[in-house]
Parts: sequence; structure tokens; C-alpha cells
Amino acid sequence: MSYQDGWAAINLEMPDRIPRTEYSAETHWRLVEQVTGIRITKESTEQERLRASSSFRKAWDYGYRWHVYTDKRALLKCHTSMGHAEYAEGGSDFDTDIQCPFEDPEELLDFQPQEVYGSLDHRGLVREYNEDYQTCIREGADLVNTTGIYITLVSGLLEIFGWDMMLMALGIDAKAFGETANRYAAWVQQYFNALADCDAPVITVHDDIVWTSGPFVSPEWYRRYVFPNYKKYFAPLLEAGKKIIFTSDGTYTEFLEDIAVCGVHGFVMEPTTDLKYAAERFGKTHVLIGNVDTRFLLMGSREDIYRDVKRCIDIGRDCPGYIMAVGNHIPANTPVEKALYYNEVFEKLRRR
Repeated sequence: MSYQDGWAAINLEMPDRIPRTEYSAETHWRLVEQVTGIRITKESTEQERLRASSSFRKAWDYGYRWHVYTDKRALLKCHTSMGHAEYAEGGSDFDTDIQCPFEDPEELLDFQPQEVYGSLDHRGLVREYNEDYQTCIREGADLVNTTGIYITLVSGLLEIFGWDMMLMALGIDAKAFGETANRYAAWVQQYFNALADCDAPVITVHDDIVWTSGPFVSPEWYRRYVFPNYKKYFAPLLEAGKKIIFTSDGTYTEFLEDIAVCGVHGFVMEPTTDLKYAAERFGKTHVLIGNVDTRFLLMGSREDIYRDVKRCIDIGRDCPGYIMAVGNHIPANTPVEKALYYNEVFEKLRRR
């Protein structure tokens, strides 16, 4: 039933049960062990980890799997390392390496992505996307699988330049940096052209365009340099009949309309983006994913968890494409008993 529920939601066909997805929960190993009985340790192989994650997704009845293939590895020739706080279990992702290849923010205004990263082999990239999609299917065929891209535009620029340099360049000359964004988008178009030709029917597009407080530059800048490029990106996907699911962290409520006009079919939202507004404006026409606040699972009471899950289900119940998820993750420091209670509440309330 998981695939049927997920596919029905993606196609706005109102399944009897609200489907779900989660992010990172399948690598919260103490939770995985509690749910599946499979114990993962430092000595566990990658295959054992993949099997445990797949078993967890099945046990928690994922109907849709959020997944991308093209990430920061595509930008290794020139990128800024901003370090990384401890997030994964055991702190395996902790990184103190902070370095930037740029010394002056004005260098960003003349940056030429095509010269730095070069042209891509279209058929080779299509093959990689197909292989990635097939890998996801092998790891779990009973849910809607995807492939996609993480470094769409703003997230890609951030990966290359880092926050400090990017914000200074915007302050020095927002128009000139906008042209840098246009050049980057022209280079990234290669990935979207390949995604249009791959086998996956659903494409995940990620771009962290805002902060928790909202836009980090004027909305006019986004409307001049971000969303017009989205339209170019998405044109071949739409022509190929793909479903486009857009994701941004932070609060992007004011840009939902702009992004919808670009042709996306769904929105993945953290709890600070207004689900109620999204449902009122797009609940009958678009897929809406997420919005449960992870802070309640981390620090709240059982009553907080119940209230927030109920809030999302009460809003999403009349939206044919609503999919439950905790935003933005269920990280490894989430108390297992609270994650289990969250699942219990969802299972109790999910039937329409």
C-alpha cells in the first residue's frame, strides 16, 4: 500500500491514508534498532546499514523517499569548506575544516562556472541518474523513488562561495552578483536537461533560498535572478512529463507563488513555512510535504508532539497531495521514545 498511497498523493488522488516520508530517521540507528530489531554498530558494513535503513522505511511505511543524486561533489574543483557541526550519530559528520578559495568578494562578480567546471557528457549523466534511480528501487521498491539535484542555484552558489563572501558580494554589487548567478544557472542547466531524459518520473529539486527568518536579500533580487532561472531549469522536465518536488529549508512562504508559477508540482516545507497558507492557496493543486516541528521531538512533551502532528493532519486532511514528515529531520539525538510516540500518533490519525 505504501507505493499506492505515495503515488496517489503525488498525482493529487487523495489516498485513504495520508502517506509519509522522513529525513534522516533511517540513519538514527538506535531508533532503527528499536523499530526493526537490526543492530548497527561502527563495525557494520555499508550493506548492513543499507539493509537496516530499507527495513526501517518499510516498517514506518514510507510512501515517498526524498532523495537527490547531484550534490556538492559536483563542485569539488572549486568550493568553500564551511565546516560542519555534529549531526550524525557518533559525530561522523563533524568537520572543523574551514577554508575559502577566494580572497576578495569582488572575485565572485567575475566568476565563470563554465570555465571552472566544464561541460558535462549528457548521455553519461543520464546514465548516472538512471543508475541512481535503480539503486533506490533496489533499496525499496514499495515506495515512490526519485533522483534529483541539491545544488540548484542558491545552494550551489553557497557551496562555491560560502556565506561570508556571498553576502559581501551581494552588498558590493547585487546586480553583478546576479549575473554570476545567471552564469552558474546556465552551467547547471546541463543537469536539468539530463534529469528530463532519465527514467525517474519524480524529480527532487533542492535549493535553500532563505533563512529561518526569511529572505537574506531583497525579494526583487530573487524575482530577477532566481525564479527566471527556475523556469528555464524546469522547462525540459515539464516537457518530459516529470513531477517536480521543490525543497527549501527556512521560511519561504512569500515565495510559494513565485515557485509555483515556475511549474513545480509540490513543496517540501520546514515548520516555519506556513502550511495553513500553503494549503489554502495550493492544497488542491500541489503536493505539500512535511511541517511537523522537529523541536517538539527533541525537547517537547508528548502533548506538544500530539498537538503538532494533529495540526498538520488537520490542515493536510483535505489536501489530496499531503504527505507527512518531520521538518527538517529526525536527527540522531532525537530521544527514541519521542520518535516512537510521534509515529504512534501519526498512525492513529493518518486515516482520512
